[in-house]
Amino acid sequence: MEPQKIPKMPKEEYDALIKRQYVSRIAFKGSEHPYIAPFMYVFDGRYLYFLSSNYGRKMEYFKQDPKVSVEIEEYSPDLSTFTFVSLQGFLEEVQDSSQKMRVREHFVDMIKTNHLSSRVLTAFGHTSHDEPEVIVREERSSVWKLVGVKDIVALKNG
Repeated sequence: MEPQKIPKMPKEEYDALIKRQYVSRIAFKGSEHPYIAPFMYVFDGRYLYFLSSNYGRKMEYFKQDPKVSVEIEEYSPDLSTFTFVSLQGFLEEVQDSSQKMRVREHFVDMIKTNHLSSRVLTAFGHTSHDEPEVIVREERSSVWKLVGVKDIVALKNG
């Protein structure tokens, strides 16, 4: 008996999934084993952007090899339905100050629109007592962009 395969998602569906969600997992090469870390992201319809605090293993692994796999998922509490997309590419640090500002403003909008706790600001090097706008005013994090995507796997059940 052949195993039943999970159906693939068309581009419109996985783009919609990416737009709905805001938490991903990024797998870095690591020294001996892959290193996976959660990252919040924003999507401009073409690229995924991430804010990364400027400390920790991820910074070391990013500098050693920017090739990554990014995974975004959505599922029902009982797992009767689930979808995910995995994108293989590499991260580059955004250098253009106006582009960084736009991405940071997009993060502020995403935090406010989704009514996220101010505790998420600690992931970007700020305190939970700060207002989301601090992301724009103070650069305590790097802006990364996923580029050079070579492979996309997007599957769904239900």
